[in-house]
Amino acid sequence: MTSRREFLGMSAAMLAAGGVGGTAMGRADKSRSILMLGGTGFLGPQVVEAAVRRGHRVTLFNRGKTRPGLFPGLEKLHGDRETGDLEALKGRKFDAVVDTSANVPRWVKQAADVLGPDLGQYVYISSVSVYSDLSKPGADESAAVATIADPKVEKVDGQTYGALKALSEKAAEAACPGKAAVVRPGLIVGPEDPSDRFTYWPVRIARGGEVLAPGAPDDPIQLIDVRDLGEFLVRLIEDRTMGVFNALGPAESLSMGRTLAACKAASGSDATFTWADAAFLEKEGVQPWSDMPAWVPNGGESAGFAKVSNARAIKAGLTFRPILDTAKATLDWFRAQSPERRAKLRAGITPEREAKVLAAWKSRLPRP
Repeated sequence: MTSRREFLGMSAAMLAAGGVGGTAMGRADKSRSILMLGGTGFLGPQVVEAAVRRGHRVTLFNRGKTRPGLFPGLEKLHGDRETGDLEALKGRKFDAVVDTSANVPRWVKQAADVLGPDLGQYVYISSVSVYSDLSKPGADESAAVATIADPKVEKVDGQTYGALKALSEKAAEAACPGKAAVVRPGLIVGPEDPSDRFTYWPVRIARGGEVLAPGAPDDPIQLIDVRDLGEFLVRLIEDRTMGVFNALGPAESLSMGRTLAACKAASGSDATFTWADAAFLEKEGVQPWSDMPAWVPNGGESAGFAKVSNARAIKAGLTFRPILDTAKATLDWFRAQSPERRAKLRAGITPEREAKVLAAWKSRLPRP
């Protein structure tokens, strides 16, 4: 069975829902110059769109290979952080840089060195995967982070991801002392998610019928709508807010049962839920997080996995749209994709295996 450290590392981030919708509306009181390192993947476009809506001047720096046609009206600089090609950034000055793409500290240091001491703020997107122990609920930003024996390692996998993110945080703080904002998201979800780590649920439930549901309806989960996260990053820049923030939600607790009910409401399907306990799912080889996206067993070394404190981020302005909004927007986006994209979800249990597991679950029950 996949260990907690492995499934923490397999997600680029983990775990939003419920509460008040995004509030970064209207124009900012002052236009800032913002450099996006990346900007064309999943989170990057939401940051760009939120910043442009607020009247900020955005420049994108990337290789120009992923969706190069996005944002035709914005300045685009090309280079390659993996090879150290940052020539296009030399001599440029920005009020803030948003780094959504660095998984190793070298990338952070090189970018900060090129941008120089005049850079106003370095916003680094990390992950709650940095935490070395989530066995107790309520972990805040002061909790211990993962370490790695050889800090020069740059191979990113399920074992090294959290520690390398932690080292990258330190690199940002060292390069920009007093001017770094480190944001640790949970599972990032919503429209355009290439991983389907949440998308599985609204899509599967829209198909209707009997749905295999993990654990118990009151098992907690945490996640963050990509649109809420994008707005939060822009708010940190506008307010010149520094520090470390766990960016996940919602403001109040969110259960797996409530999430699946929202997915059903979003589609209007006839789906019914059959809840199978964690011990049975483990016996059947059904993996938390991958086969059953967004969920991990509520107990043991994972007891605090979906109960990380977000108080500091909320105080800094993080807001959450309702889980129903996230579910509906995700389903609408997926339905608009090509037949090839919709043919096979990239996460979640397959229909054939789901049917077998449901049959095995029912076979345990006494016959009437």
